[in-house]
Amino acid sequence: MKFDSDIVIGLEIHISLDTKTKLFCSCPNPKGEEEPNSVTCEVCLGHPGSKPIANKKAIEYITKLASSLKCEIADEVIFSRKTYFYPDLSKNYQITQYETPVGSRGKLILNSGKPIFITRVHLEEDPAALVHPKSISDSPFVLIDYNRSGVPLIEIVTEPVITSPDEARTFMKQLITLLGYLDIFDINTGVIKADANISIRKSGYVRSEIKNINGFKEIERALTYEIERQKNEIKEGRELTCDTRGWDANKGRTFLLRTKETEEDYGYIIDPDLVPISLSEFKKNIDTPELPYEKALRFIKEYSIKEEDAHILCAEKSLGEMYDKVAKKIHPLLAAKWMRRELVRVMNLSDKTFDDLKINENHIIELLKLVYERKITDATAQELLEKLMENPFSPKDYVSKYGLEAVSDLSELNVLCRESIDENPKAVEDYRFGEEKSFNYIVGQVMKKTNGKADPSVVTQILKEMLD
Repeated sequence: MKFDSDIVIGLEIHISLDTKTKLFCSCPNPKGEEEPNSVTCEVCLGHPGSKPIANKKAIEYITKLASSLKCEIADEVIFSRKTYFYPDLSKNYQITQYETPVGSRGKLILNSGKPIFITRVHLEEDPAALVHPKSISDSPFVLIDYNRSGVPLIEIVTEPVITSPDEARTFMKQLITLLGYLDIFDINTGVIKADANISIRKSGYVRSEIKNINGFKEIERALTYEIERQKNEIKEGRELTCDTRGWDANKGRTFLLRTKETEEDYGYIIDPDLVPISLSEFKKNIDTPELPYEKALRFIKEYSIKEEDAHILCAEKSLGEMYDKVAKKIHPLLAAKWMRRELVRVMNLSDKTFDDLKINENHIIELLKLVYERKITDATAQELLEKLMENPFSPKDYVSKYGLEAVSDLSELNVLCRESIDENPKAVEDYRFGEEKSFNYIVGQVMKKTNGKADPSVVTQILKEMLD
């Protein structure tokens, strides 16, 4: 493959599936709170004579994801053995897919419109977890927890078309959003990690692979460091070689693990314990929702909102679904402004996720209707939204009960504006000499007289007419 960018990045992403049991046995899928080595059996530990049986739900999930990534889906699932010795692999081979992946030649379109092409999407079991008491490069020993052994993983391999660490992070974020829409990954208990292949033009695209990077920020950090390392090696006259490297998050650097092995080194063979599984029924029953990028394009067209707002609203499945309902009852631009900014702000302030929300679209519709009809000010609406996070109630009834209606009587506002002008001659004089802050002070005096219940834009208009 020919490259023309200064930086070339390809990702191999491993995603643990939110199934009840492991991939080839009936052990429960661990959630990370169990005692080490307590969720195991003969199958996931690879004891002689044990026989694996494929998890139907995991096959359903990978078929759904492959379809959502616009992949060509194979006719059947064929499992292979990837042979290598490592402490996290008790049977000395990993059950994976090699010859024929479930999905191939797909793509995920970034919000920028750039497609990130997918080479393959396949299913495999997770090895055990290696626990390092210190940083990965300094630990004097390593502990092994086999609870994770046999957890169903989807591996997604991209084409080397990513051209910056920031773009790699963006891709990962949008992939997480897609997984949330498909409801196949639990972001609270699931594991998502990446191996990153990276090379630069100055070396002739000699590739290094960084193993097992966790988290979006860490992916960006690891790639940024590795780019600088490779540039410095070239600058100092050293020749790069293909290698496999680890990422030490504590020290913020990569380190050499081994020279790069090839696929042939793994000695793949078809797994004799697992028969091919037809995908015809799975493909026939695929039920995929409207996906984030598609939903954002519809919002732009249907509701005439900004592209940036549409993508932010669709980045969270629950937020996008709620906005879709609210925008049918409230002016879409007003709904987008409040739901993208204020709702998210208040949720962050309350440390809540959409799973924690007790309010629904009806509360938002009722609140924004009061704003749209100028029955309450923006400041009052913000306060009500914060209270709604604590305990749901009817915004309309609350405003009536506590007398929070906006002062909208123009004759009353005219009187209050005239009073504020007469009471503050110095501010008026300063404003007429170009001091805009003095005008804002007068607006503040009117708002004070109305206990904050006047519409600032209406007050501003009246004062401008009186003063100008």
